[in-house]
Amino acid sequence: MAKRSHNEVKESLKELTRIFQPKDSKKFVRDYIRKYRIMGGYEEELTMLVEHEMGKLRSSVS
Repeated sequence: MAKRSHNEVKESLKELTRIFQPKDSKKFVRDYIRKYRIMGGYEEELTMLVEHEMGKLRSSVS
């Protein structure tokens, strides 16, 4: 990934997911990739990460 390690990007995205709790995970990831200039090819993996994190947030609220 661009100038960050893969784990830094994942942790950053998890934190932003917890803060913003996006309704559309695909759009959220696309915006994140564009804003932070992440190399292509990771969109699907990062989208799954956001969806997983949102699932954890929903289950902890219940």
